[in-house]
Amino acid sequence: MKTLNILWQRLVTPEGETCERCGGTQAAIAQVIPKLQEALRPLGIEPVLEAREIALDAFKGMPSESNRIWIAGRSIEDWLDASVGKSTCCSACGGAECRTLEVGAETFEAIPEALILKAALLAASASLSPAIDAATAPGVRKPGCCGDA
Repeated sequence: MKTLNILWQRLVTPEGETCERCGGTQAAIAQVIPKLQEALRPLGIEPVLEAREIALDAFKGMPSESNRIWIAGRSIEDWLDASVGKSTCCSACGGAECRTLEVGAETFEAIPEALILKAALLAASASLSPAIDAATAPGVRKPGCCGDA
């Protein structure tokens, strides 16, 4: 079975806490994975989630790395034609300027289930589209075929 790798990383403090936006994304991912399993099983694709923790010291140097999602090796913003923004966060983040996702005119602090699902389905669809080999494409004659010398 083919795998659809989903990587999500977020800040986790030494006390095991994270901020509200990462907590919201975590809840969304928990809802998405079973839906993806059901939808992709007939296609022979299994979603595999890896959740990475970012230590507080590393987070302080690069807060925009927290609450990031990659699907099949590409960022969620790439799949969704979205952009990354930032806004002041709270609690575990200590007021840092944390990552937001901007899709069209909307800005999301926690990444909603619908966006994760859409990006994952786009990635799964892309994995099913093999590159067309010009030599075997319909309508292309191979040398030596059909009376060619």
